[in-house]
Amino acid sequence: MTELRESLRRNGLLVILRARQEAPLVEVVRSLIEAGVRAVEITLPTPGALDAVRILAAQAPPDVLIGAGTVLTAADVAVAADAGARFVVSPVFRPEIVTVARESGIGSLPGVFTPTEMAAAWDLGPSAVKLFPASALGPAFVSAVAAPLPDVPVVPTGGVALSDVEPYLDAGALGVAVGSPVLGDALSGGSLSALRSRARDFVAAAVRR
Repeated sequence: MTELRESLRRNGLLVILRARQEAPLVEVVRSLIEAGVRAVEITLPTPGALDAVRILAAQAPPDVLIGAGTVLTAADVAVAADAGARFVVSPVFRPEIVTVARESGIGSLPGVFTPTEMAAAWDLGPSAVKLFPASALGPAFVSAVAAPLPDVPVVPTGGVALSDVEPYLDAGALGVAVGSPVLGDALSGGSLSALRSRARDFVAAAVRR
C-alpha cells in the first residue's frame, strides 16, 4: 500500500491511459516505461483494460507499478486486484474502495476535492489522495491545505500540463497524474517516438532533484 506513495515521492509522476475505443495499450505503456515512467493507470472503461493490466503486471520491471483507474465500486477493486493491479484510482471518495484495496494489499488513490474529503479519505489508509479536478483549484489550493493537513499526500489530477508540474510540486504535492498531455495521439495510432519524447519531458519535470 505504501509502494505507490514511495514511487510518487521518488518520481513524482503517474500517467493515465483512457480511451473509448480499442487502443494499443500494452505498446503505449511499454514506451512510457522506456521513457522512465514508473507508475501507470489504465482506466477500467477503456476496452481491453483488464487484459492489458494482466499482461503488463506480469511483464513490467519490479519498480514499475501498473494500476487500474475509474474504479467506482468494491467489485471493481476485486477484479483489478485479480488482474494484478498494484493500485486502484477513483474519481470519487467512496470508503469501501479504500477499505477493500487495503484489505487486498494494494494501494489506492481516492478522488477528493475539499479538505473535509481529504481528511476523511486519509483516515482510511490510502496511498495518497487524488485532488480532482485539480485544474479547478490549482497549486495555490495545494499549498493552502498543506498547512492544516501536512501529513496528507496530495496528487493533483485533471488538466495538469507540463508547465504545471513544477508549481504543483513546489506547492507540496506528492506527485501529479497526467493523461492526454503526455499521451497525445498515441492511443489512436500516433507516433510512439513522439510519445517517448513527451514522456521524458514530464519525467524530467517531475523527478525529485
